[in-house]
Amino acid sequence: MSHSLKTVARRIADAAGYDITHITRTVAYREVEKCLDAMPCAELDCLEVAAGWKWRQRDWKSFTEMNWPDHDICKDVLDRQFDIVIADNVWEHLLHPYRATRNVLAMLKPGGLFINITPFMIRHHPIPTDCTRWTELGMRHFLEDAGFDADRIETGSWGNADAVKANFHKWARTGWRRRLPNDPDFPVTVWAFAHAPG
Repeated sequence: MSHSLKTVARRIADAAGYDITHITRTVAYREVEKCLDAMPCAELDCLEVAAGWKWRQRDWKSFTEMNWPDHDICKDVLDRQFDIVIADNVWEHLLHPYRATRNVLAMLKPGGLFINITPFMIRHHPIPTDCTRWTELGMRHFLEDAGFDADRIETGSWGNADAVKANFHKWARTGWRRRLPNDPDFPVTVWAFAHAPG
């Protein structure tokens, strides 16, 4: 489906109250939105790795995309720094996530924020590869080992057995669901807010 058709479909669904967001992303997106709502985004430079539709819609001072295959986050570092770097369901696909995380750190201004959303209990999806999963604890230590400020890493997760089952054979949408109960034993998605030192 083309970008313009997706936009029209999203508007129609929104008007009807039907949420076409993948159920694996809904709660993480709410948490990220709360974080960003508390920040002066119109004064901030944002970089999104493998940019999608979601975060470009916010009013940023500047919004830059770093998309594969033109740029490989595991190898490339842009020649400027950003206040925020967002990776929305990207890190599980990287062959060298540590290298990529070090590259993010190099592109963040001192104290800058890295927002990383990754799946955990979800089926294999090689687009083009599918390599890694992290729990909240694993993500926190991974980011600390890569050089982020250990005292300024916050993580969260969401999931339940029904959400795990819903994604066995297709990508389930949030749809008409308004209650999204969390069961810590079934984390479908994990997110992190990590600040660069400084």
